[in-house]
Amino acid sequence: MLSYDTNDLMKDVIRMCRYGMYGPYKDIFACFACRKVFKQTSRYELNQPEAQNRHYNCPQCGEVMKDMGHDFKAPRQNDLKQWLKVEQLYQHGFTYHSCGCGGPGYRPAKLSEVEKFIRSRKDFASEGERLLHNLTVKI
Repeated sequence: MLSYDTNDLMKDVIRMCRYGMYGPYKDIFACFACRKVFKQTSRYELNQPEAQNRHYNCPQCGEVMKDMGHDFKAPRQNDLKQWLKVEQLYQHGFTYHSCGCGGPGYRPAKLSEVEKFIRSRKDFASEGERLLHNLTVKI
């Protein structure tokens, strides 16, 4: 007979991802043109072909909305710099997807920090290119 220590069980429960444990949560989509977010049915509640082919249009302007991830917190609608920052991050592949445990990782707080952030995380063709990029000497 298998026995399971209660302490081990609690450790496993604590380690589980919040979104996996309590979900499915609705997915968060943003319209950059209107600077609004809308929650839509989770991809986990759809069958696979529907989930792969889904796109949602903004109810206000009709533009296709962008899947931002559960950890996205929209800026105020009138905060143009923050919306521009989020849009630039999205255009370079940075969204707010995570499992709910540790968040999506660092994201710049200011628009002025975005360019440096993107450059520092640029994909390089080889390890040598990445090392060369990091070997900048300031005089």
